[in-house]
Amino acid sequence: MLWRLVILLIVVARPAASYFNLFLSFAEVRKLLGLDGELFYVREGVVNEYAIKFIVPVPALIDKLHFTWENLAGRPLPYQMSVDISNPSVLSSSLNISQAGEIPIGSLQTWALSLHCGPYNVEVDLSLRITVSLSRRNITSLEFKRKKICMKKESYTEPEEVLVAASGSTSGGQIFYAAIGCACAFIAAIFVLIMAYYVRDKKTRRHRDPLQESRGLSSACSMERGTGVGPAQTFLSPETPPPASAASGSSYRRLDDRSNRELHERIQEITVQRCRVRLLSIELEGTFGRVYRGSYHEEGASLPKDVLVKTAAEHASQSQVALLLREGLALYGLSHPALLPVLGVSIEDRSAPFLLYPHTGYKNMKRFLLRCKFSNEGPPRALTTQEVVEMALQAAKGVQYLHRKRLVHRDLAARNCVVDDDLRVQITDNALARDLFPQDYHCLGDNENRPIKWLAIESLLSKTFTTASDVWAFGVLLWELTTLAQQPYGEVDPFEMASYLREGYRLAQPINCPDELFAVMAYCWAMSAEERPTFSQLIICLQDFHTQLTRYV
Repeated sequence: MLWRLVILLIVVARPAASYFNLFLSFAEVRKLLGLDGELFYVREGVVNEYAIKFIVPVPALIDKLHFTWENLAGRPLPYQMSVDISNPSVLSSSLNISQAGEIPIGSLQTWALSLHCGPYNVEVDLSLRITVSLSRRNITSLEFKRKKICMKKESYTEPEEVLVAASGSTSGGQIFYAAIGCACAFIAAIFVLIMAYYVRDKKTRRHRDPLQESRGLSSACSMERGTGVGPAQTFLSPETPPPASAASGSSYRRLDDRSNRELHERIQEITVQRCRVRLLSIELEGTFGRVYRGSYHEEGASLPKDVLVKTAAEHASQSQVALLLREGLALYGLSHPALLPVLGVSIEDRSAPFLLYPHTGYKNMKRFLLRCKFSNEGPPRALTTQEVVEMALQAAKGVQYLHRKRLVHRDLAARNCVVDDDLRVQITDNALARDLFPQDYHCLGDNENRPIKWLAIESLLSKTFTTASDVWAFGVLLWELTTLAQQPYGEVDPFEMASYLREGYRLAQPINCPDELFAVMAYCWAMSAEERPTFSQLIICLQDFHTQLTRYV
């Protein structure tokens, strides 16, 4: 009996893991996203949360989604799967494997989810849910979201079939010219393939791994200047004059044809040389952008300074690159303790521009709050009411400064703030926020991702953004602080948010949230913009409440 008990304890104490791989093959990734590579959702037991949260659009011409998985456990792994469709009258689905079974052992299996559209022009949301069970204690649940575009056949052009007449009346001349035409078409196809391969190869050489490229940039820059510095030298010496900047106005205009002169001037004023920046490690990564930890060796400085680098991924489109620059420079030229403005920008490489921010130990506030809730090193670190009020006060003063400069933030939330270990808060721009936190943004059928559940009622209905809409978002930010980054309106469909708010419903009072603090939130969510407080009034309310709290400490 004793040895059985020991074995049972060993099995129970084994850490939970997902003993399988689940990914999209090269062909599937190329078909859906136009990229070369495999996309792993689960690799050797590690779940790729960023990839799973990305909603993949499925074009009208694609009616099958293929997944590949592999059992690494060496024993049966039972699974169950289901498909939820937002509009079953328009779209139906079928699987070529059973909805419950076991992942095959020792071999890869590719299976398909077939999508059957009705004769409608509409977008339909669908979710594929998969649950894999290693034991009753070790269950992995995955949810893949897709947006299927259904179109009537006459709404899009299908490839036409070429019919060859079999009639005996066809003359020899017609056959000869048909053969010549086919030969020309074949030669043209070969030429197109060769050109596509050349362009792809050229693009691959240009998009080297950013970390490797960064580590070689500075020494290459030094060698070009004739300093005689070897490859081990990372930065230019302080005495070396910097090379001429490659950031020209025309290069930015190619990124965004609608760029205005003011934005162009901002870029010129704070342009930094790529050879002075070194990327060290990835802090955050999305589908189209990354945030690196790095160092910047400013001209004349003896030591490099720590920085954060926001940059677009290699496969980002030009519009996404332009949006990164435009949003990243929103706080340019501002100076306030509660704001994190951009430090520098580089557009020397149009395909991979980057933004620099000072890094002094700050971390993303939303990720910080989630770590407070789900700590792996011990019990959760619950913020006290006094700490919440102090953090909210800092954020409120930062937004008040923005409003005095006649600027509206438009996307105030925990994901767009940073905080350090001393709970000092700074507000940031929203560059890359949609990519790094896709679960916070939704598209209401207008091809525009917006933070639906942080928006004021007038912003939802008419896309009106004012200082009063920032006040509404600040109320949601305060709710995030008190709930440690709980998802607001988690049970409400984004398409129903406007009617939900119109009917007077609001976020519920969090547990352990004092009535005085919840009253501040409720004031921020007044239906009429004129009835909401200003940030000056909010600061007075929060300071008075903070004074009451400190009397009992």
